[in-house]
Amino acid sequence: MTNATIFSGFSLLELNDTTTMQRVTLFSLTLLCYTLILLVNGVLIVTIILEKKLHKPMYIFLCNLCINSLFGTAGFYSKFMFDLLSKTHVISYSGCLLQVFVIYVYAATEFSILALMAYDRYVAICRPLEYHSVMTKQRVIFLVCLSIFVPFLCQSIVVIMTSKLKLCGSHIAKLYCDNFSILKLSCSSITANNIVGFTVIFFYFGHDLFIMCSYVELIKAALKSREGRKKFMQTCVPHLFCLFNVTVALLFDLMYVRYGSNSVSQSVKNFMAIQFLIIPPILNPIVYGLKLTQVRNSLLHFVSKQQTIKSLG
Repeated sequence: MTNATIFSGFSLLELNDTTTMQRVTLFSLTLLCYTLILLVNGVLIVTIILEKKLHKPMYIFLCNLCINSLFGTAGFYSKFMFDLLSKTHVISYSGCLLQVFVIYVYAATEFSILALMAYDRYVAICRPLEYHSVMTKQRVIFLVCLSIFVPFLCQSIVVIMTSKLKLCGSHIAKLYCDNFSILKLSCSSITANNIVGFTVIFFYFGHDLFIMCSYVELIKAALKSREGRKKFMQTCVPHLFCLFNVTVALLFDLMYVRYGSNSVSQSVKNFMAIQFLIIPPILNPIVYGLKLTQVRNSLLHFVSKQQTIKSLG
């Protein structure tokens, strides 16, 4: 029987072979990427909060999508940039579990909010006369709270179960902590953890199925009228793009963690592991900011107003 050891922390191995010049380059690119994420999401959040005409269900959901991006990326970028400037890449046991929790909650909440946005578009296009009676202020608040609470609950269960395991190693072959990497270090059976983990994964990828079904109905309804087609192109196409974006990114990560081949170069592996923390947080607000007319006009109005205030001052 393998002896279990109590570890105070984990070592992250994926940066060990990186040269000083490569670290400086990576740090500069990472800082630029994170700054861009903070900027594009922050601008959209502030615009939606300040513009009263954007206080509608779809934009409230969009605002929460951006807030979730800031929450999730904070759990990765701060530690990753610190590691790029450090010779040792160690994370405490509690810090590792916290990082797992934050990143997993971010991924799950992303699907929850995209499902809410699909439901909102379904009601708006397929049942327009009932929209205001269905998407009331109270219901929107309830749905937003639900989209946050359920991922927190699911991932709390996952992390608590992981924290109960006895481990036989402390080396994680990844740029950040993830639950499956910790499970591979376990000395004891992880059957229960795998069952719960895959149940959660199937539950959230089931959101994709719900969204696809709602879009079948949306497309049918949109084809019936010119106004329906216009509304579909303006609000649904960016939503579908964002859904495809985050789904593919997360599938890449899941496939890499479980079935990653040693023949794949380390740089490709690293990109596959972190792309869902790079691409969706940047593209989502840009796509919505450029595609949605009300958001774009509000952004331009907000910028011009700030410039006017600055010139008068």
